[in-house]
Amino acid sequence: MLSLGFFGWIIIGGLAGWIGSKIMGTDKQQGILLNIVVGIIGGLIGGMVLGLVFDVESGGWFFSFLTCLLGSVILLWIVKAVTGRKTSA
Repeated sequence: MLSLGFFGWIIIGGLAGWIGSKIMGTDKQQGILLNIVVGIIGGLIGGMVLGLVFDVESGGWFFSFLTCLLGSVILLWIVKAVTGRKTSA
């Protein structure tokens, strides 16, 4: 696993969770703490998905961010599908 450190994962996870929530239209329902959690869990999900195709461990900061962002969008999509929440335009 990429050794970003604790604060690195918080920063990347927070940014990825925030942008993912903007993409999925859930930003108004989440605060900064939930964005960080979504981004970190999204990083795990994205790492599993992209790990099937790419070498995720040697990607660097930018690839880690994209991995977290992809995983965040997947996680938010799953949560919306399970809870039945609709996005407001």
